[in-house]
Amino acid sequence: MLKNITLYVVEDYNALSQKAALLFAQTVKTNPTGVYGLATGSTPEGMYDRLVKMSQTNEIDMTKIVAFNLDEYVSIGPDHTQSYAYYMATKLFNATGVPIQNRNIPRGDAPDPHNECAEYEKKIVNAGGIHLQVLGIGTNGHIGFNEPADTFAGQTSYAALAEETIQANSRFFDSIDDVPKFAISMGIQTIMMAETILLLASGESKAKILGEALQGPITPQVPASALQLHRNVIVIADKAAAKFL
Repeated sequence: MLKNITLYVVEDYNALSQKAALLFAQTVKTNPTGVYGLATGSTPEGMYDRLVKMSQTNEIDMTKIVAFNLDEYVSIGPDHTQSYAYYMATKLFNATGVPIQNRNIPRGDAPDPHNECAEYEKKIVNAGGIHLQVLGIGTNGHIGFNEPADTFAGQTSYAALAEETIQANSRFFDSIDDVPKFAISMGIQTIMMAETILLLASGESKAKILGEALQGPITPQVPASALQLHRNVIVIADKAAAKFL
């Protein structure tokens, strides 16, 4: 029994992407001017691809949503091909018509990243908070760039990336030395303020940590375990990722 967590176990990544896109689209249809928290990485790509197709066939209208991204690398600007601003523009925003003024992503090249964190948090509050927050999960249990630590991260903050995360993300860069070592990330507290959380997990590499996050002790050593305390979490996992649930 997963308290306050609705779990959908699907056959494979394609089924996960389809299920997630349909759920996201239904939420947008219900709340077309809502505030949506979005994630990057390989897991949500399939969902975004389907949302683009649904937008192009007029099944969904995303031109009035307000978007907030979970995180951004520090030290690279929005035009860098590995920035999350670039990822979101090319994989979702441009093709679905999300207005530029409604795209909120931390500036990784901000002169004062700590001030950027505070300003980003204010923007979320001023927008009325996040209605639906999309999350992936790292193999070490991180959500956003909230890495395992002695305490749960609070609000949007300047975060050091764990070596495991740097290694995992090095496949996107020419060299591991090019991977940023820091990021701006919504904190656990910020994420937990969302009305609904949609967590996506795919592949056997996520199975162990997903089981720990949803069924193990609530500990900052497994940041995603905080989701057990949220009032409304939806998890979509393929069979490989759900093997220990």
